[in-house]
Amino acid sequence: MKIEHVAIWVNDLELMKDFYVKYFNGTANEKYHNKVKEFESYFITFDSGARLEIMRKKGIDQPQQDDQVGWAHIAFSLGSKEAVDEMTDRLANDGYRVVDGPRITGDGYYESVVEDPEGNLIELTI
Repeated sequence: MKIEHVAIWVNDLELMKDFYVKYFNGTANEKYHNKVKEFESYFITFDSGARLEIMRKKGIDQPQQDDQVGWAHIAFSLGSKEAVDEMTDRLANDGYRVVDGPRITGDGYYESVVEDPEGNLIELTI
């Protein structure tokens, strides 16, 4: 068994697609658009085969909150400490907020946490 994909509601579909394609080498499919339901989505496929569905629908508007129940972050394994450092620096230099790290966590992981363009947390790890 494996997770087939995870999905996230977004406000700016094109901005979010471009972010995950540019920084994480994702490949996006053709945009799906259901005009009746006013729903649009892309599936972004990564080299490992994992997929992220980014979705937008008229009327779906969820503000970011510090204290929430549900998904906390998405993690990308970059393969090395140097790759984590480089990606963290790249995102910071391009104006994305670094929330934490890079650092060794209490449970021994090397990671940093950054925000995507809409404030969703991305964990960069080895």
